Amino acid sequence: MSKWMRSWIVLALVLIGWARGSECAFIKNLEAGQKQTLVVYGTSLTAGGAWVKLLQDRFNEKYPKLLTIVNAAQSGQHSTWGAQNVGARVVAKKPDAVLIEFGMNDAVTRFSISKETCRANVTTILDAIQKGNPQCDLIVMTMNCVAGENGAKRPLLPEYYQVYRDIATERKLLLIDHYVNWKAIQDKDAKAFDRLVPDGVHPTAAGAKDVILPEFEKVIFGKK
Repeated sequence: MSKWMRSWIVLALVLIGWARGSECAFIKNLEAGQKQTLVVYGTSLTAGGAWVKLLQDRFNEKYPKLLTIVNAAQSGQHSTWGAQNVGARVVAKKPDAVLIEFGMNDAVTRFSISKETCRANVTTILDAIQKGNPQCDLIVMTMNCVAGENGAKRPLLPEYYQVYRDIATERKLLLIDHYVNWKAIQDKDAKAFDRLVPDGVHPTAAGAKDVILPEFEKVIFGKK
């Protein structure tokens, strides 16, 4: 498949994500003035990510005191851990929406998680949440690309992110694909990327504000 064709496929997935964002039940419920709970579940990119507070603040601006974000992520973990702990960490919170990202650590070679196991784990997570609440909105998310020594530990990261994209397409889930934006920055100006992701994996607060939050604005709130 050509690079041009891959770019169009990614664009199509993003456009599908925009459309689905407006169809999320939890957004409609917020619009109707109903309190909602969003659980975010993933790696250190979520557990310690500045984007979580930024997103909470943005929801508070748009829907004052209606949305609670529960951060159920765990630093250093991956989708196998996610599948094993989804009941206590997510389902027990009775969420109206769940956002899932484990791709960054699924791709770490020392964890020996194959792409097939990654797919099975994410499927287990999604199925468990749907069993607990069939009306829960499920959102899958890719994060940033990588660099340096930490990047070298994740040589197939784009392929793991593709697993998440494929699952989103197959199950008709909302996809938030941050990787596309981060890769564009890295390809255009590697030094700029390194300033925003100094350890090669974890974006700074500035990176969260300038790159991550705008994608949420676009996909969740439809802001261009």
